[in-house]
Amino acid sequence: MVIDLDGREAAAPGAAPPVPEVAETAFQAAVARGGRAPSRLGRWFWGLFAALMSLVLGMAAWTWVTGLLTAVPVLGWLAVALVTGLIVVLVALAVREAAALARLGRIDAIQEAAGRALADGDLAAARAVVARVERLYAGRAETGWGLARLAERQAEVLDADGLLRLAGVEVLGPLDQLAALEVEAAARQVAAVTAFVPVALADVATALAANLRMIRAIAEIYGGRGGTFGSVRLIRGVMGHLVATGAVAVGDDLISSVAGGGVLSKVSRRFGEGVINGALTARVGVAAMEVCRPIPFGPGERPSVTGMLKRALTGVFTTET
Repeated sequence: MVIDLDGREAAAPGAAPPVPEVAETAFQAAVARGGRAPSRLGRWFWGLFAALMSLVLGMAAWTWVTGLLTAVPVLGWLAVALVTGLIVVLVALAVREAAALARLGRIDAIQEAAGRALADGDLAAARAVVARVERLYAGRAETGWGLARLAERQAEVLDADGLLRLAGVEVLGPLDQLAALEVEAAARQVAAVTAFVPVALADVATALAANLRMIRAIAEIYGGRGGTFGSVRLIRGVMGHLVATGAVAVGDDLISSVAGGGVLSKVSRRFGEGVINGALTARVGVAAMEVCRPIPFGPGERPSVTGMLKRALTGVFTTET
């Protein structure tokens, strides 16, 4: 093909107009809002509001029980038993939530210590991190063989980076594979529902439920099982990580590598949206793995979103050649 420039000289690449900005998607907006740290004033407001509501409900229950004891003693004592049982259940839930937050905090502490050991090249700190990882995963069937291998080989490693990478490969490798399977399953579900279920808001509801379930499953795989408040903290951490790393956009290179040639041009718009939603779900899953993994991924160890999405969508979007 010959392009006639009518005698004009070709413009330099630097003189080309900039590529227009792509409008922010709903996913990017939700991630930005979810990853934004709450203001101190907002935390004070919700804390005082919760304290006030607890006081109001407590006084209302006390007044109701004392009045019932005066009017009908039998029903009053029954109400006392019910309120006591409710308090016991609330205390048990509070203990469970505190334990869940403690588990997440334990993993966060190990991750921070590993980051400092890598940044400083401190072998002693790296050995301390490895010891904490061994205690964290002791007794789990998935990590038994890896812990044994780590115990055999860690004395041979004399640098912090190599020791932490050895622990990541031997101990966390099987957990990484389980987490990747969760991400692929969530991406497959979101893509399939988006493409094949022509119901308004069905893809939104499916994406929300699948992402929440995926994040909780990944946290459980790495040992950070959390309750309600722990899940909220975990989701906020994942959203904050996505904002910090800028991993909230899906480029043409990702879609073309997954779609393979002109697949998206041969199928309906819903199929294209399914691939995009699946890619975004895979990105969220990778961010959740990075947040929940006690030892950060080393160079070249971070899971590939493209590869995970290809495996997830194998058999979902197929074309005849």
